[in-house]
Amino acid sequence: MGQDLSADGFNPRDRAKYRRKVQRCLDTLGRMLGDGGFSFPRRHIGLELELNLVDAAMRPSMTNQEVLDSLDNPSFTTELSQHNIELNVPPRPLAGNSAIELERDLRAYLSAADDKAGLSGAQLAMIGILPTLKHEHFDQKWLSNATRYTMLNDQIFAARGEHVVLALDGTELSGHKPERLRTHSESILPEAACTSLQLHLQVAPEEFAAHWNAAQCLAGVQVAIGANSPFLLGKALWHETRIPLFLQATDTRPEELKNQGVRPRVWFGERWITSIFDLFEENVRYFPGLLPETDEEDPVDALDSGQAPKLSELRLHNGTVWRWNRPVYDVVDGKPHLRVENRVLPAGPTVLDMMANAAFFYGAQRALAEAERPLWTQMSFQAAEENLYAGARYGFDAQLYWPGIGWVPPDELTLRVLLPLAYAGLRTADVAEASIERYLGVIEQRCLARRNGATWQRQTVELAQRRGSDRETALSQMLTRYVGLAATEEPVHTWPVNL
Repeated sequence: MGQDLSADGFNPRDRAKYRRKVQRCLDTLGRMLGDGGFSFPRRHIGLELELNLVDAAMRPSMTNQEVLDSLDNPSFTTELSQHNIELNVPPRPLAGNSAIELERDLRAYLSAADDKAGLSGAQLAMIGILPTLKHEHFDQKWLSNATRYTMLNDQIFAARGEHVVLALDGTELSGHKPERLRTHSESILPEAACTSLQLHLQVAPEEFAAHWNAAQCLAGVQVAIGANSPFLLGKALWHETRIPLFLQATDTRPEELKNQGVRPRVWFGERWITSIFDLFEENVRYFPGLLPETDEEDPVDALDSGQAPKLSELRLHNGTVWRWNRPVYDVVDGKPHLRVENRVLPAGPTVLDMMANAAFFYGAQRALAEAERPLWTQMSFQAAEENLYAGARYGFDAQLYWPGIGWVPPDELTLRVLLPLAYAGLRTADVAEASIERYLGVIEQRCLARRNGATWQRQTVELAQRRGSDRETALSQMLTRYVGLAATEEPVHTWPVNL
């Protein structure tokens, strides 16, 4: 989805050609997997971070093109809305002190971006959902100025045939009744409300299934302890409202297709896998092309000539199926490789919190993937999916299912089971002990305090309202305080609840 597209429309002939080309790419990928034609010198990690731009009053600042022009840095790019930018940090090995180096680099990137944003009267806000967004910010005029966003918007609406419906029942704030959101949008810009941290791990083909299955097992715990998206359009909703919001904002199904069991394009999946091919094959089988753009490469000819095929159509198609753990095929310096892209985490609150979330994921994933008895042989796929939604809705108050334990809160599960696994997994990956202690120590203290970004936001808004502020004012006050505390780089579990 990072590539731009032709401004010309698509016709039925384009779609037929695209379908044939996607299938040819899939066949080529299957052949490559069978032949062992993948580069895997050593395990690399990567990171993408979506960011909000806000003005002095903490409202969305529609200045992303000005900020990007001022930055003039290819690591930064547009995102869907004009109040978003995205940072793509260059990949690096997982082993050694790479994590601490990544933390330092991430701070430098963000500091430079914040300085340039200031020239446009804006600043960065790293948060899962910007709580000061209003319905007016979902007007199609605020789409970023790139053909692919307009075409994606048009194709989703053409497939759906009706407005996007947003319908969520919230988890009540202390002393308040549960809140409900019922609204609609005439664009896909509610998706732009979801700003995330995306973690990449390069894996060998024969290891991919185990790492993907492990990531699926971890998804519910990740969102529960890392939640940072409790407010949308003035309502207190799920602790990690990004999860249901992203599904609804990009849903191509009218009610009739939902009732028939047609799969959503934001998808957890439906089964454990034995190969990365399973995921690409499901994408091709279940989801029609949204952006049927083709190139001139014949992937079979490219492979036969000794080149790494780009598989452009398969990759573009994969970019319009938003799995929470997505398979990635990519070519770098003429060499093909495979990655797991973990997409469940929100942005923020601080660089240290995000690095802690990343270390916890990479370590626990490695340990689960290499366990003698795989966890997914003891756990139904449906249980893993239910954990995702329970963790997203209730945060630390969720009850998650875990084999051998039963139902357990996420903080207890993390402290008793997953943190020791994460320590072991990072040590197996030769991560420096200083990095392990720094980041997993944050996870431990967060779980002991039972405070993540979502709980801090909810408690701070409750306090503001008890002191007489209305909800809109309380959200603005909270976000002002949030941005200020995030700048101190003290992890969120240490943040005081005051204004």
